[in-house]
Amino acid sequence: MRVLVTGSSGFIGAALCRALVEAGHSVRAFHRPTSNPRMLQSLPVEHALGDLGHPETLAEAAAGMEVVFHAAAQMGARNQDVDRMYAITVEGTRALLQACRKAGVRRLVHTSSVAALGVPERTRRGVMNAPMDETHTWNYRPEWWAYGYTKYLAEIEVQRAVAEGLDAVIVNPAHVLGAGDVYRQSNSLVVRVAMGRLPVLAEGGLNVVHLQDVVAGHLAALEHGRTGERYILGGENLSIVDLVEKIAAVAGVTPPRVVLPAGLMRSLAVPLGWLEAYLDLPVSAAMFRQAGDFYYYDTAKAQRDLHLPAPRPAEEAIRAAYEWFVSVGAIPAADRQSIV
Repeated sequence: MRVLVTGSSGFIGAALCRALVEAGHSVRAFHRPTSNPRMLQSLPVEHALGDLGHPETLAEAAAGMEVVFHAAAQMGARNQDVDRMYAITVEGTRALLQACRKAGVRRLVHTSSVAALGVPERTRRGVMNAPMDETHTWNYRPEWWAYGYTKYLAEIEVQRAVAEGLDAVIVNPAHVLGAGDVYRQSNSLVVRVAMGRLPVLAEGGLNVVHLQDVVAGHLAALEHGRTGERYILGGENLSIVDLVEKIAAVAGVTPPRVVLPAGLMRSLAVPLGWLEAYLDLPVSAAMFRQAGDFYYYDTAKAQRDLHLPAPRPAEEAIRAAYEWFVSVGAIPAADRQSIV
């Protein structure tokens, strides 16, 4: 098949390109001229330079394509450029969908995020709500999580395109770990823990999924996904404390032991926002408001409908990420802590 991958130089996009090439497909890799092409360098792909903010480049990229994987978005760990995030993630998605319809693309797989599902309902201490599933919808103040809100709005654009006749399916990866995270070499949680740059922990939890399971989920969505449906591509639900301990075990370092109360962490969101430009925070100051929340997900729908096997354990994803960061020098051996 002739396949277009947007965001092809990114973590998920580059891994998708590799899997598609290995499966014998003809791949057109769409990325900005300024993108880091490191993970594409050894692949026999056609490079299409452009930007989600320039619709004319999208029309050229989609021309002649049978399938599109839309893995591009404006990441932005901070909330300072909300306008650009909206222009790229929402308006850029709308422009791509229009280009796909005009080009006669047979099917589009849209890479969203579990962030588009909103935040979990807050629980009383010691009482855990059921993990979120695909029926959960946005329920948070947009200005407090621009990334999640724009991913939610981009999904609405996909649903509108489906209503107008485009065959599209949505996948929602959880917290992805694995080899090749080019753009997070300094700020990945794995790097921070391995290099002792995470002095304290917060209450809460995440769902950690292996990059290769996310890629397999994309390919399965292309083949088995139902038009207009969303599928959570998740792995193992872990508390922040458990996740950091697993990372530390793989890296051979001592994990941080201090866990700050969620209420205290949330109260720091505003003052840290004033100082954010001068601090080395692991996440944006706005994300401190989500301390104590457990971002746990139910992946039963994807496993059932997309015929996916049980996801890999989190340790495999952590080890793949750690070994890759070491291989590229993002975790220099001399900078690692010693076990005490």
